[in-house]
Amino acid sequence: MNKRAVILLSGGLDSATVLAIARSEGFDCYTMSFDYGQRHRCELEAAGRIAAALGAAKHNTVKIDLRQWGGSALTDDALAVPDAEDSHGIPITYVPARNLIFLSFATAWAEVLGARDIFIGVNSIDYSGYPDCRPKFIESFQETARLGTCAVDEGWHYSINAPLQNLSKAEIIRRGVALGVDYGLTTSCYNPDSEGRSCGKCASCSLRIAGFREAGVPDPTRYHR
Repeated sequence: MNKRAVILLSGGLDSATVLAIARSEGFDCYTMSFDYGQRHRCELEAAGRIAAALGAAKHNTVKIDLRQWGGSALTDDALAVPDAEDSHGIPITYVPARNLIFLSFATAWAEVLGARDIFIGVNSIDYSGYPDCRPKFIESFQETARLGTCAVDEGWHYSINAPLQNLSKAEIIRRGVALGVDYGLTTSCYNPDSEGRSCGKCASCSLRIAGFREAGVPDPTRYHR
């Protein structure tokens, strides 16, 4: 039996690339997305398309409600998604503890599957400054996952793989293109319109636009600007 991995799949550029990387390394890939009350729900359709196109063994969409407490422009309609700009501190698009929550679900599924590897598309080069995308958090969660599951008694551990951690957006795109990723299937926008077209102005769109430009790769994104 091939080795198994759980891949967190948002429907965006980074997580699609991570899925392609995991597949290229010989993993049977079990993809997990979250319907958490995000305003950009079109990413869930994108995740399904990507999972199918890249041959996921199974794709799971977990429904949780992070709108109950909001605290982010992505989960609270009273908070506007800002245009990209230089700013200090953690941006309003940060969803409190989101990757901590997502990785906890991924760990539970991995334990059931007998998978020892979890993949996540976090990045600390071209990113929005979120604390749950930084290397120290990923390293810490790997030990937390061991201590909080049967791994601690059975003498094994999880590997939390973040292969994009130190890559620029352009480098990520080039890597994905080399692995056959169709970025036209993905969406990155925090504030898409009702047809799923990207705004072209939010921080995530700005990083994506700059990444394609710097990579020298045509941007397949549909924009409504």
